[in-house]
Amino acid sequence: MPVSFPPGFLWGTATAAYQIEGAAAEGGRTPSIWDTFSRTPGKVENGDTGDIAVDHFHRRAEDVRLMGDLGVGAYRFSVSWPRVQPTGRGPALQCGLDFYRALVDDLLAHGIRPVLTLYHWDLPQELESAGGWPARETAQRFAEYAGIVADALGDRVELWTTLNEPWCSAFLGYGSGVHAPGRTDPVAALRAAHHLNLGHGLAVQALRSALPARAQISASLNPSVVRAASDAPGDHDARRRIDALANRIFAGPLLKGAYPQDLIADTASLTDWSFVQGSDPSVIRQRLDWLGLNYYAPAVVSAPDPDRRAGPRRDGHAPSDHSPWPASERVVFHQPPGERTAMGWSVDPSGLYDLLLHYTREAPGLPLMITENGAAYDDKPAADGTVHDPDRIRYLHSHLAAVQRAIADGADVRGYFLWSLMDNFEWSYGYGKRFGAVYVDYETQARVPKSSAHWYGQLARTGELPPPVA
Repeated sequence: MPVSFPPGFLWGTATAAYQIEGAAAEGGRTPSIWDTFSRTPGKVENGDTGDIAVDHFHRRAEDVRLMGDLGVGAYRFSVSWPRVQPTGRGPALQCGLDFYRALVDDLLAHGIRPVLTLYHWDLPQELESAGGWPARETAQRFAEYAGIVADALGDRVELWTTLNEPWCSAFLGYGSGVHAPGRTDPVAALRAAHHLNLGHGLAVQALRSALPARAQISASLNPSVVRAASDAPGDHDARRRIDALANRIFAGPLLKGAYPQDLIADTASLTDWSFVQGSDPSVIRQRLDWLGLNYYAPAVVSAPDPDRRAGPRRDGHAPSDHSPWPASERVVFHQPPGERTAMGWSVDPSGLYDLLLHYTREAPGLPLMITENGAAYDDKPAADGTVHDPDRIRYLHSHLAAVQRAIADGADVRGYFLWSLMDNFEWSYGYGKRFGAVYVDYETQARVPKSSAHWYGQLARTGELPPPVA
């Protein structure tokens, strides 16, 4: 009997502006922190940059037609902050907004719901030079930018997301330094996390004041499903420490209006948290219409190793001599046995099931959407030009079966967004990792839907989970 999803379930694909748009210096766009970072020797594999990416800026209409042909019902994209507001201050560039107006119009003409993300990591470089996310003013500038985009697109876009994966922005950008802006200061990482939270709250206020009542507002987190390596008390305490830094540092203030006390105690050797001002928690805790969750793989941890000082760790992120885990640098991460993707991440759909049930308990009554899920594999065209990716289809099938099981067990999941629509610039990995359902030849920019794209399109059209291919 086929596995069916609820009527009205939203099937989409997702991308991020810097990963696909290109046109890095066109129309008045100025550098973001990712332009600066990727052009710094040694920061990105092969010296790759997003200067051209997959040229979506010029191929917008073609890419939307491709989505229409596949039959997906929604498209989650991000707005490039420096394309719209180059310095992060002052009036918008109308030509930058015009690109997104045209994109939204194309999507609606093809029956595809636009789902807009305001921030997917491309902070204007001028704001970083003034202090970046560790500076409180950046949160205020983000709210101003949110209002600008809402005024321009609020009449046509109903689904809005403030931040995508603020953990990566804070702890990979300012802690381990493997993401832009490449800073390695644990206190700056904690300050950045708070100001990202504050920016979210201020942005929600700005959106609520500018958008029609029908608009729905969310944030997309990338919670880590953290598991203890054993039942030993030290391993469970390691799990608690990483859970606080990976998850509760964002979910606590967003959903409950407070930072967890154990997080503050764990990091007391680094900061007294005086950067959290009196009204901040109430500003951060704004009403959400749904919560976005991004999932790829769980984490397995054990008690801190007292001899560990620095160097790469098996936490699923790019190697660095600096840790993204402030005051928990010596916690040991383990690579689970079993199948892995090209990123080295374990294939474990049970983590997605656990994540959905956890947030069902943590935020009862708040609908959930899976705003990213997918896998990178070493996809190559066959002799006839087709691209077959049975590993990705099996990955998607197993994870979507876990979603359906979570729904059956009480999780209010309203949609699923495949990461990603097409191969693109994969941050510090450059063009070496392919997550797309659509293959991109980076030399010619030709797009070729992979087998998984057709498989996912069938699912989107019917709402029934097709069998995995052999």
